Amino acid sequence: MGFPARESPRIDKGLENIYVKETRICFVDGKTGRLLYRGYDIRDLADHSTFEETVYLLWRGRLPSRTELTEFSAELGANRAIPAEITTLLKKFPKTMAPIDALRTAVSALGAYDPELSDASREANLRKGLRLTAKMPALVAAFHRIRTGERVVRPSPKYNTATDYLRMLTGKKPDKRTARILDIALTLHADHSMNAGSFAATVAASTLPDLYSCVVAAIATLKGPLHGGANETAIRALLEIESPEKAEAYVLNTLAAGKHVFGFGHRVYKTYDPRALILQDIAKKLSVQTGNEKFFEVAKAVEQTMVRQLGAKGIYPNVDYYAGVVYYLLGLPPDLFPVTFAVSRISGWVAHVLEYWEDNRIMRPLDLYIGPREAVYVPIDQR
Repeated sequence: MGFPARESPRIDKGLENIYVKETRICFVDGKTGRLLYRGYDIRDLADHSTFEETVYLLWRGRLPSRTELTEFSAELGANRAIPAEITTLLKKFPKTMAPIDALRTAVSALGAYDPELSDASREANLRKGLRLTAKMPALVAAFHRIRTGERVVRPSPKYNTATDYLRMLTGKKPDKRTARILDIALTLHADHSMNAGSFAATVAASTLPDLYSCVVAAIATLKGPLHGGANETAIRALLEIESPEKAEAYVLNTLAAGKHVFGFGHRVYKTYDPRALILQDIAKKLSVQTGNEKFFEVAKAVEQTMVRQLGAKGIYPNVDYYAGVVYYLLGLPPDLFPVTFAVSRISGWVAHVLEYWEDNRIMRPLDLYIGPREAVYVPIDQR
């Protein structure tokens, strides 16, 4: 007896145009190229705010007073140090291990050392989110120093996130200009609505695990070149182009081969990503200051060719493209780009998880079965 026939349901590959929750955290207008955090335009936040203030805004729903921001920043600094056992664990990893893999594993282990791991109250989760956000740059920097055979630099509570992250990576305190550039980049990456990482964190959150488990799920999405790994993939391609004059041929040949030029196109934006425009301006100035104008000219030439070829289809540079350029000009190795993304985006993940827990329902979508329905089992000796 067969199953009754029924009309095939609509399938939205990639969950395109599917809404999973209401939110007050982030708004993306892909048609006009606007990005808002809690109603505040990303351009204003990039110009006037800081990463610490942005995190407070995402979590608390409002901008802090000066006293509140001072206290919040001090708490982040005071919680940046990682347990000695985690540093020992990092030293046991292969030095060839991808930083994103090291971070994912270390965050998973870090949960065991959180005294409030099983406390599901909102205030406890905010404190856990703060500890996680504080420790993320220290985890990345410690593993990077270990794999390069250098002494691990301890975090300092007197510096903000961007400054201390660069100091822990390089062993030297960055100048204010350099630290401010990274601070802006962290602000721009803090959240971006229901992206793959935030969705993964939310799916995990819907089963009511601890916050660390949700963050581990999100970090896993950053390894792929279609999400957090896009900036690393894009920069490696740019480094292979010897001059601006060869950029057009690279783009045309790549497209003709049916391949993707990473750093371009976005599921939501059909015009310029506002974050990319901000980072493009920073990259241009930074290339002059670092004497690396040629590299920026290559990046710009690739962009011009791509927009000329595919702009009519809504394909423009996204945040990953010029973020990679900025990170490279700041001296970061390409394989640190995805983990630097995580250092920032942890703030958005926490915000979305906490918001979803306000009215939780386990995620349980459907899939349409199209396989056989009358298969007959044959004993193994008769196959």
